Amino acid sequence: MIEHSPTGVVPVTPSYQDALNRLYASHQVYANADHKGGHATARSLARMPSFLAGNLAALVAGEIGPEALEANSGIFDRYLASLPADRRERAGAFRTKVVGRPILHRAKHVGAEKVQAAHDLPHSLFLVPGTGPHPGLPGNYLYGSVLQLGDGSWAVQVHDSDDGAASVGAPTMPEALAKLQEILDSAPFNMNELGALGFKLG
Repeated sequence: MIEHSPTGVVPVTPSYQDALNRLYASHQVYANADHKGGHATARSLARMPSFLAGNLAALVAGEIGPEALEANSGIFDRYLASLPADRRERAGAFRTKVVGRPILHRAKHVGAEKVQAAHDLPHSLFLVPGTGPHPGLPGNYLYGSVLQLGDGSWAVQVHDSDDGAASVGAPTMPEALAKLQEILDSAPFNMNELGALGFKLG
């Protein structure tokens, strides 16, 4: 019934609510990000694509460096293009939150030389079907990133459309990318399931 409803809504009766509770408990149904009070099945979300840097395989193979990865804005554009037209405007409002603002580089003068004051640490966006403590982005997507931290270690972070967050650390880039692959293989999921992969919520 959920999959055949355009809004994923079912009747508000005790028997349907009991069935919904069981489906939510077994992670077969999630809150629908596109329709308040609606639901989305894991089976329908499993047919949806994930979005990540198109040349990530080349990075894993050692053919390129992290600085050559597809730009986050391009990844987000592909996500937007996958959505029905009536959802793109609402999804587009999340661009700054999801893609982030680039660091503004300022050169400092030291004698006759210019020294770059800051540089972007590697940071690559991904979007996967799923939900968190709050619904996902339009289309029922969670977003996250694989990023290098200031101390040289790496992290993988996952977010819903509000303040739901989960993260896990990794000492090296290959270990962080392996964790990303686990996420891709597990989608769709509720973020509370990520504890099984070593993620911490909050």
